[in-house]
Amino acid sequence: MNASYDVIVIGAGPAGAEAAATAAGLGLATLVLDEARAAGGLVYRAPDPGLAAHEPDGNAMRTRLAGSGATVAFEHRVWHVAPIAADDERPARFEVSAVGPTGLVTVQAAALIVATGAVERCYPRPGWTLPGVIGLGAATVMLKSQRTLPGRRVVVAGPGPLAPLVANLILQGGGKVVAMIDPNPLGRWFGAVTGVAKRPGLAAQGGSWLARLVVKGVPAYRGWDVRTINGRDGVESVTLGPVDGKWRPVPGAPERTVDADSVCLGYGLTPAAEIYRLLGADEHYVGALGGWVPVQRQGRRTSVARLYAAGDGAGVEGAAAAPLSGRLAALSAAFDLDRLDASTHERESAATQAELARAARFGSAMAKLVAPVASAMADVPDDTIICRCEDVTAGAVRAEVAAGVREINALKAATRCGMGPCGARMCADATTALMECAGVPFTEIGRLTARTPLRPVPLAALTGTYDYSDIPLPEKLDT
Repeated sequence: MNASYDVIVIGAGPAGAEAAATAAGLGLATLVLDEARAAGGLVYRAPDPGLAAHEPDGNAMRTRLAGSGATVAFEHRVWHVAPIAADDERPARFEVSAVGPTGLVTVQAAALIVATGAVERCYPRPGWTLPGVIGLGAATVMLKSQRTLPGRRVVVAGPGPLAPLVANLILQGGGKVVAMIDPNPLGRWFGAVTGVAKRPGLAAQGGSWLARLVVKGVPAYRGWDVRTINGRDGVESVTLGPVDGKWRPVPGAPERTVDADSVCLGYGLTPAAEIYRLLGADEHYVGALGGWVPVQRQGRRTSVARLYAAGDGAGVEGAAAAPLSGRLAALSAAFDLDRLDASTHERESAATQAELARAARFGSAMAKLVAPVASAMADVPDDTIICRCEDVTAGAVRAEVAAGVREINALKAATRCGMGPCGARMCADATTALMECAGVPFTEIGRLTARTPLRPVPLAALTGTYDYSDIPLPEKLDT
């Protein structure tokens, strides 16, 4: 790995892999960094060594990246990104720090493409911290990369297409899905048909998932949600009940309790936008794209020069749109670095943008099913843990709001909610929703600031090995 590149791509999912392959194909010295063992991201997660990969699209993506000429650095966790101002010898650049198998790595590039994907949105329910409860995204990784079942009798709960995918993977692995729970009524799915029809192949795939669940006799509860997850040392059962159109419990409606040993639970995806925030890029809130996203100019450009946004980390638009956004970002980077002439750039970008718009219609249709719904947190009991890193409860959040806290960073300072090793990825959306339900206007809540480290990293990886004798001490002064 060199110390300097034309472009660095952070993330090797569908967007990042295509961005890196396109940039390298245009003659740019390209480095792609990713935490995983291989390219794929969540949607095309590569299996562990010794296990066969069954997804042709994922295999094709990895083959294209491997043959592109881009330098790939897997098992590298990016923990810091910073701009470097121009000087007499070099123009402005980006510096990226990561921890890999050999320790700390610091590299620079003239352009940066961020393709960090999305993280799960969590709306906590009583009992969600019990062993046996995992997110839908985490379940996807477990099932695809390790071929490991989350349990033998599993409840799968959540809106959108990820829940039926996870349910199908569990069935394929020999597990049993004892309930499929979706807070959206069936009518809301019908409302997405127009966008789904634009991508008949994907629509057919989704239809096959749902059909298989019906054939296997999986009980489906549409317009229902999880009330509580019950157990002492692990999941023993799940209580569920009907919800209204705002995902709030229907008063007086009958509940059901289902025996289970595991729960896969998630409420959509939210863009992993910390790097844009850290670099000072302009952001705005777009619920249809999952939350806070960078403001984009033509060609996936952000407000920061030579910083480009790709994939679901710039707005959740789905796997079909992700590689096209990565390609568009790479074309813009090549043009801005004077490595692509104007006519070629205009022609290639226009064709890619048109294809991206078509693909994004499907993602947008699905995004409507998983858009943030703050009212889903309105009736969560006070003793429910919201920030599991710091053991902050819903009641503690509500108490601070009642005491006058109106901004999320102030609430973080008052409660430590969001100060744990997950960097608020698990609790930020839930905390915002609680504040909104408690009467704070969304426009006043704001968003959490981004800070280094972007991901948890071992202190030893940053400091190296030393003992007390290595610490420089000042010489003793004679008196």
